[in-house]
Amino acid sequence: MSFTSTVKNELSKLELNNIEAVTYLSVLLRNNSTIINGELKISTENSSVARQIFNLIKRQYNISLHIIVRKGYNYNKNYIYLLSTKNKVNQIVEDLNLNKNIPLEYLISDDNLVRIYLRGLFVSTASINDPKKSGYHLEFIIDNLEYSNFVLELLNRYDLNSKIIKREHRFMVYIKEGEKIGDFLRMVNAIQALLYFEDIRIYRDHKNMVNRLNNCEQANVDKIIETATKQIKDIELINDTATLEILDEKTKLAAIYRLKYRDSSIQELSEIISIETKDKITKSGLHHRFKKIQEIANKIRENGGQDGKCI
Repeated sequence: MSFTSTVKNELSKLELNNIEAVTYLSVLLRNNSTIINGELKISTENSSVARQIFNLIKRQYNISLHIIVRKGYNYNKNYIYLLSTKNKVNQIVEDLNLNKNIPLEYLISDDNLVRIYLRGLFVSTASINDPKKSGYHLEFIIDNLEYSNFVLELLNRYDLNSKIIKREHRFMVYIKEGEKIGDFLRMVNAIQALLYFEDIRIYRDHKNMVNRLNNCEQANVDKIIETATKQIKDIELINDTATLEILDEKTKLAAIYRLKYRDSSIQELSEIISIETKDKITKSGLHHRFKKIQEIANKIRENGGQDGKCI
């Protein structure tokens, strides 16, 4: 079962009072129903959602829907649940505002009803990636631009950073940030899905942080090795071309210790010298000595290795 189906199953089992049921049904039927020759026809690929629609309409209007189950024609051949009725169609259309593109104010008159509306919007139009298998992505497929803009505005009331793009003859309103998708699941009360989603998100974020730290640490190691290698080449050039005796005592001491501890960082080397010689030297002071060694080595290179011209 896909993560989308898991979330829809959870949401379709939540209890609704009569006022909430009107708002919820309005968005479900707006996106998943048609009226042909006076007959209301509703379709969904989720059996739990089909059961919920059947029960809500029976409770609200005291009518039973006719149900047909058939194999779909899409690539995964999911079952499609078709519910239909010719009873009280005009009343349902009027109550649920189905003849309007944008819902009337009474359907989303407070924060709770807006959240119920968004819950129905997810159940009727949305898909969400399983965070364990791919990146974070929640999308709503909408049939026209006006309604897409309304959905966009509704989502962004809650700072969900949703965006909209055109997809063939439809529009996709989507959310890409893991934190914002978690906020949406919390808003619509998909608690079990939220716990699963957040567990995976925290694990992935921790793993990414560890990878970044490892990469940073590796970069630092590479930099230490590169710096030490350059210093060793400078020291060996001076020693081969002239002698380390041309260096003053403190600089010669730094050169000797660098040759002895070839893989140490400047910080480590300064601590080693301070401990072994009982003469404290800072990282900055040691860096200054290697700077002098570099300048002498560069002069030797400029003079073609003739040490007599560099001192």
